[in-house]
Amino acid sequence: MTEKGMRVTIGLAALLTGAAAGAVAAGGQASAADRSAIERVVHDYILAHPEILPEAMDRLQQREIAKAVRANRAVIEKPFANAWEGAADADVTLVEFFDYACGYCRASLPDIDRLLREDKHIKIVYREFPVLGPDSEEAARISLAAAKGTRYAAFHRALYASGRPDTRARSNVAHQFGLNPNESLTPDAAQEIAANRDLQRALNLTGTPSWVVGDRVLSGAVGYDGLKAAIAEARSKRGQS
Repeated sequence: MTEKGMRVTIGLAALLTGAAAGAVAAGGQASAADRSAIERVVHDYILAHPEILPEAMDRLQQREIAKAVRANRAVIEKPFANAWEGAADADVTLVEFFDYACGYCRASLPDIDRLLREDKHIKIVYREFPVLGPDSEEAARISLAAAKGTRYAAFHRALYASGRPDTRARSNVAHQFGLNPNESLTPDAAQEIAANRDLQRALNLTGTPSWVVGDRVLSGAVGYDGLKAAIAEARSKRGQS
């Protein structure tokens, strides 16, 4: 078992035992004997019904991730310069951690375009997360330079449309938008990529694309319906707060 898995298992046991103890002790302080009896009941129930463990562990992980999202929300939802689209006064922000060399990220672009067409109260924030090699790193550098201009959305789509962001593709798209394909990574752009990697560790992102909306993290090309459902959930919870 990995270190993280061990922490989750320990947390799960504490959660189950604590919940049961709380129920018994609602009217007063539970005795040591009561607690021991509760722990035995929980232990025996888990052994008899091991199928509950994956679901319980998943819920515990989601709870931990939600805490991490809330703790880092201001950083997560603040775009780098103009690397965002949609409503400036949005009620829900969808954040994508992406890599230009990621085919699943490219395949998700039509889903984002549809969301932007249909939902006039959403903001999409794009976070560079280059993990697929030198081409990804170089594409991220040019993309962050583009974000300082006013045509980021068009650049973003043009670079995806060029296919894999190799030297030729990057150079062609950069010149198309008046950018220097050989410009050095600026300190603020380097800081942005480093901050996104810090967020990756904090949120336990496993690859690209990864999405953050509300208190949830979604992994992979979840599709239009998956994104729309997560946005609707975030919007409903916002209305309840």
